[in-house]
Amino acid sequence: MIIDHIDLRLLRLPLVHVFETSFERADDREFIVVQVRADGEVGYGECVAGENPYYSAETTETAWHVITEFIAPRVIGHDFSHPREVFERLRPIRGHNMAKAAVEMAAWDLAARQQNLPLHHLLGGRKTAIESGVSIGIQDSLDELATKVATELAAGYRRIKIKIKPGWDLNAVETVRARFGAIPLMVDANAAYSLDDAPRLAGLDRFDLMMIEQPLDYDDVTDHARLQRQMRTAICLDESIHSARHAADAIDAGACRIINIKPGRVGGYAESIRLHDLCAARGIPVWHGGMLESGIGRAHNIHLSTLPNFSLPGDIAASRRYYNPDLIEPPIDIAPDGTIAVPGGPGIGVTIVPARVERATVRRASLSGSL
Repeated sequence: MIIDHIDLRLLRLPLVHVFETSFERADDREFIVVQVRADGEVGYGECVAGENPYYSAETTETAWHVITEFIAPRVIGHDFSHPREVFERLRPIRGHNMAKAAVEMAAWDLAARQQNLPLHHLLGGRKTAIESGVSIGIQDSLDELATKVATELAAGYRRIKIKIKPGWDLNAVETVRARFGAIPLMVDANAAYSLDDAPRLAGLDRFDLMMIEQPLDYDDVTDHARLQRQMRTAICLDESIHSARHAADAIDAGACRIINIKPGRVGGYAESIRLHDLCAARGIPVWHGGMLESGIGRAHNIHLSTLPNFSLPGDIAASRRYYNPDLIEPPIDIAPDGTIAVPGGPGIGVTIVPARVERATVRRASLSGSL
């Protein structure tokens, strides 16, 4: 596979509903869509970096710069026998995992299309459907939170996650438990707390949560290990895990009992598979997080979630919950039993609607040539 062209588009789409976390309140989403071309075939990827450096140091601007100036010259014109080689080819570029993943995942889509295979077959997954959970942002009131939870449960989602932050935590969880009983429930702090908050976080133990996701600093392992020793609730790490090596260190330290895998965070599929396999060998369950992706990125997430150790419902919800219309047809939707069907066509298996992509485009670049 010799990639001869890379096209970039910076897109902006309005969110159906405002989405608030501990670090940001957003009513739209800016992201980069990548197309890689070889032998007349096209593969698609989506960069999950946001407009602001709050979840990650990467942004759409840094990703655009790194892809155009450093990644594209290393990829275009190089002969890859398998898409897993793209990650190794990009290893000299330090960091910038989201930029790397956008191109690497597009290369996997391209390779699957060339072989007329659904992407999950190339990745090693065999499920035909995945369990779906949903993430609910911070609301303006507890009543609004309860209304949101009721809506999502009625839609069939198998697990509810609510965002928390200091001042919106124990009361929010207590409200959900009081109104909805023993539903599968977890919370996500997005690094909003410090170890000084351990007594308050330990107060979550009485609510029988599946997990608390990333309560402490985005780059921390040591304090998470200390916190986990003080809590019965399982800690799940997200922002702290940038590679399989980071995961091994965190598991060895006792910093977590569950890991969230996001391919954008770790540099793409090759490293995600290594991380998945490591966790499976160590008895650590994994699940797939979400980054408010369009249907392109959401389809990628579905395919990765077919690997066997993705044993907990992920944050892969119906596409119309975030963007309506989305960039794809048919939309990704949830079945009454709380599952999402894995697209069976070649590659990511969804149809991108060019007119919708064009309407959302605010910048573009076309890259060719090689070092």
